[in-house]
Amino acid sequence: MKMEKAILAAVTTEDDRVHGSAAVFKCDTKEEMEAIAANLEAILDGIAHALSDQLYIIVKH
Repeated sequence: MKMEKAILAAVTTEDDRVHGSAAVFKCDTKEEMEAIAANLEAILDGIAHALSDQLYIIVKH
């Protein structure tokens, strides 16, 4: 089965704003959040999108 068009993970500094079944990674700083998002992008073979200054999502297109 091939996964298409899904949110794989959320990376945030404000975990109370993220709900759902995707993995959520809580970070202490914006710099840590950006680094985690970049690593997850490569590991999960997805694309990181910044939705705000406090939230990235990793998606599979």
